[in-house]
Amino acid sequence: MTQPPNQPPQGGFGAPQDPPPQGGFGAPQDPPPGGGFGAPQTPPPPPQGPPRPGYGYPQQPGPYNSGPYASGPYGQPQQPGPYGQPGYGYPTQPQFPGAPGTPPPGGSGSRNPFKGKPAMVIGAAVAALLVIGGTVWAVSGDDGEKDEKPVARQTDDPEPGGSSGAPVNPGDGSGDGGEDPEDLNTGRQAGESKVLWYKEAPDAPGSGADAPGMWVTDKTAVKAAYKELFAYDVGDGKLTWDTLAFPQKICAVTQEATSDNKVVIAHMSGSSDRAKCNQLQLVDLDTGEKGWKQEVADGALFDSVLSIEMTLTGNTLMVGRSQSGTAYDMTSGKKLFDAKKYGDAPCFPAAFAGGERLLQVASCGAGGANEHDELQELDPKTGKVKWTRKFDKGWRIERAYSVDPVVVYSTNEDKKAWNISAFTGSGKFRSQVTVDEDFAPGCGWAVLARDLQGCEGVVVDANTLYLPTKAATGANEIVAIGLDDGKEQWRVKSPAEEPMQPVKVEGGKLIAYVDPSYDAGGRVVAIPVGGGDHQPAELMRNPQSVASIENSFFSKSIDWADGRFYISTTRLSGNDESKEKLMLAYGE
Repeated sequence: MTQPPNQPPQGGFGAPQDPPPQGGFGAPQDPPPGGGFGAPQTPPPPPQGPPRPGYGYPQQPGPYNSGPYASGPYGQPQQPGPYGQPGYGYPTQPQFPGAPGTPPPGGSGSRNPFKGKPAMVIGAAVAALLVIGGTVWAVSGDDGEKDEKPVARQTDDPEPGGSSGAPVNPGDGSGDGGEDPEDLNTGRQAGESKVLWYKEAPDAPGSGADAPGMWVTDKTAVKAAYKELFAYDVGDGKLTWDTLAFPQKICAVTQEATSDNKVVIAHMSGSSDRAKCNQLQLVDLDTGEKGWKQEVADGALFDSVLSIEMTLTGNTLMVGRSQSGTAYDMTSGKKLFDAKKYGDAPCFPAAFAGGERLLQVASCGAGGANEHDELQELDPKTGKVKWTRKFDKGWRIERAYSVDPVVVYSTNEDKKAWNISAFTGSGKFRSQVTVDEDFAPGCGWAVLARDLQGCEGVVVDANTLYLPTKAATGANEIVAIGLDDGKEQWRVKSPAEEPMQPVKVEGGKLIAYVDPSYDAGGRVVAIPVGGGDHQPAELMRNPQSVASIENSFFSKSIDWADGRFYISTTRLSGNDESKEKLMLAYGE
């Protein structure tokens, strides 16, 4: 293999299919100081200065000379590439509310909010314990329903500064509902949306609790919190079916719903330290009816179900343990197949990503000379491997930004480098990102299993990747990157002095969410993806009077559907005196 040239380009990461001429993809001879990206088994020393969000996206740009793919002309990296100052994304303090010494949230974002699918945003990413990972899932598509959405306009409600009527708290059926004594719409200004309804957070332990998942269908908004599942009419917030209570805390949910609005909720087997996340329950989002139940079997030694990941591909539910997976039929709950270790290395299934395709990441040859990751597509009905892509030693597949088209993010701890690459439907190399930029999608965290689809604020359509840049303060940009060549197509700045995150592509426009500030509510904007004009057009501006509530969510789920905006927390603080909100719905 020809040694790549040593001169760095003006901007570019990874390796082309063939070594380029002089001045192409090179690598600096000496690495800059600081940490990198990847998932070391032991966290590096904390950085000087305040903590910065890290895991799952680079902190500082910089070229490196080769991509992570073994076999073929991609080559093994020769020199380190871009890295970030704070290390591998490990925070210096626990990053969940209720924990001592918790720093302020380090970011925000928005999950891909298709109808019947949850939107989930987790702030600054955290990597911890045995195996860490995650992926930005944001395969976005054009649902083709409407080309235009309502634009914020002058209202016929009372004069600015007056009330438009207190929103309703629908409660949970136990008498906790009623009109808001504070009236969240007091002081609403002309042109601002109004709070249609909201829900107070349920009781949670003092240490806090998870509230994973939010699904919005044509009629119902469904939200999970601690041990319960709530369903509200999208227009008036009234309960559409009785709240479902689970015997133990909810520990995992499917991030999507089936085409007929079915999801699977997983809850713990008990309340002790030995309890497992292995109880599966099918739920119909339209009716609240419970379907089949399943208990996820234990794996072999070190193959844990203390935590699991679940993903849907068509009618197949894939449940991932730490070193294997089991597929179930969503109609009957019957087991379809097991994803087990394979090969002489050997290779253990480490993570799954679902949607239009079922992807598997396998960790091979741990601790040996042949240690590497492999990316595979599985047949969701049989588990048969359709294709395999082997990554070079040292490269770890962290995120699946999209499964159709296939776009993955990988890191190299030793080289202090990252790589974003696209592949064809048959697993062939398509391109890699060559944009010299500091990107900042918000990524979640996993304890025992990699969470490939645990990132927000990144969207992929058939030919373009949309990524937000990092902004320590003030506005950021969204960059559109072509999947055929990995090059920047265009970029647009946030219309406010706050960051914005891509949400989804709809009707030829990229829908984005602009974070609220202390004196302004969040915004929903539409950015044309074609032609030469990419300036954001405002679809909705939330009331300044409730900006503090939007800002109070340590991590949040958001959804934009049929001209309404939904926001909910994904983590309950457990503070009974804070009057914490679980979910709000905004409209015109």
